[in-house]
Amino acid sequence: MANDTSSPQLGTGAKLTLVDAIAQSVGFMGPVFSMAFLVPLVVGLASVTQQGAGNAAPLAVIIAAVGVLGFGWIISEYARRIAAAGSLYDYISDGFGTRVGAAFGFLYYVGILGLGAGLLVMLGGVIHDTLDGEFGNPILPEGGWDLLLLVILAAVLYLGVALSTRVQLVLALVSIAVVLLFSLYVIIKVGGGNSLSKAVVPDSDHGLKGVLFGVLYGVLLFTGFETAANLGEETAHPKRDIPRAILISVLAVGGFYVIVTYAQVAGYGFNLEAMAKNIGGPLFGLAGPSEAGGFGSDLLRRLVEIMVMLDMLAVLIGVSVAGTRGMFALARDGRLPAPLGKVSSRSTPMTASILVLVLDALLILVTLFNSSFVAIPDLPHYVSVFSWFSTLGSFSLSVIYLVISVGALKGLKGHVPANKLYLAAGVGIVITALAIFGGIYQVPSPTIYTVWTAVVVLAVGAALTFVFPGHPSPKDPWQGLAPSEHGPTKL
Repeated sequence: MANDTSSPQLGTGAKLTLVDAIAQSVGFMGPVFSMAFLVPLVVGLASVTQQGAGNAAPLAVIIAAVGVLGFGWIISEYARRIAAAGSLYDYISDGFGTRVGAAFGFLYYVGILGLGAGLLVMLGGVIHDTLDGEFGNPILPEGGWDLLLLVILAAVLYLGVALSTRVQLVLALVSIAVVLLFSLYVIIKVGGGNSLSKAVVPDSDHGLKGVLFGVLYGVLLFTGFETAANLGEETAHPKRDIPRAILISVLAVGGFYVIVTYAQVAGYGFNLEAMAKNIGGPLFGLAGPSEAGGFGSDLLRRLVEIMVMLDMLAVLIGVSVAGTRGMFALARDGRLPAPLGKVSSRSTPMTASILVLVLDALLILVTLFNSSFVAIPDLPHYVSVFSWFSTLGSFSLSVIYLVISVGALKGLKGHVPANKLYLAAGVGIVITALAIFGGIYQVPSPTIYTVWTAVVVLAVGAALTFVFPGHPSPKDPWQGLAPSEHGPTKL
């Protein structure tokens, strides 16, 4: 990538630790949020193709985790060599050149910004409807909750990533602990009804094809695991801690996913029709009272709802942090207008953060005043908006993962053992290609428009590489500069 000796650098104060980097990746993935709302996709109850793994959903999650782990190895090896605020775009540049890297980097960060904006809208709607349904008093209108969340996000982005990662860590750990303990309780209560074979052997109704479709959606559960790499410049020991953070996040969250997914299919007695009655949130149904078919109580269901909302907030923070760092990196490297590369007095991306907040505010207004915008029948509008923008983000990230997996064959050649490289790249290519296929095959409107939107965004990104060609790389970019002035460097 290009380096500019006059460019600002993030995190000139206290450096981040391994725990901070793990918190960024886990916070972006949103394990509890994913388990609350995305398991029906893996099962096949809520996917637009109506195909999925059925009761073998845990098997699909395991396969997806293996694929993501292979791709995670590629990212971790790149992270040993490149420590930068816009790392994924730098990795693509290393394999395909700076123009291609910048174009796909633009797609990646636009996808992330869309995902964050859609999530903010959904979280505001969920808080409003949950309070209204449980207590008959939402306290604030839906737009009021959206605005409050926007203010909280603005404060976190301004105060700095060290605060944001710690907020994410607290929110994620508390919510994960509650849901994990409850899932283990469900498995114990199921007792003799547990069946490992049903969870890992494809049934006759869904078969291996169904499991593969489950893998497509299973990959989406891990979306964002790589975002710890965006903190390379702000981490005290990036060569050591960023690779560890990425692999630890995938392994830990993968184990959590398998347990909670199994608890859901087993908790409903491996009866998909029973799960379908709670398709909007099977986890909430299991947490409800026994007379309603659950294993808990109204109080426990409310606690789980709170945990899910806290995790959604953690995801929102993680997505926004990654997006601001990416736009900052592109601008600093001369790939976007220079003002986006400005930092605040707290060494945080000032203009990029303002851009994120403005885009979030615009989507809030559109959602509140245009009920037909990307509307999906029989779904609350805020859910439709999130579904559309999260699909755009997930599809964009899957494309990036594929490009990095292919580019690694060149970029990492000679730096890592060839057999490991070919194995990891092969796994990454197959799994991400399947995920992209799942985002295209038999997808109806308005969701299919996310694919065309991604194509347009990529084309715009390619065009921008001619308008903003980037800075030339000097032979010795660090000569005469103090360490605090250094930009991203290959380690």
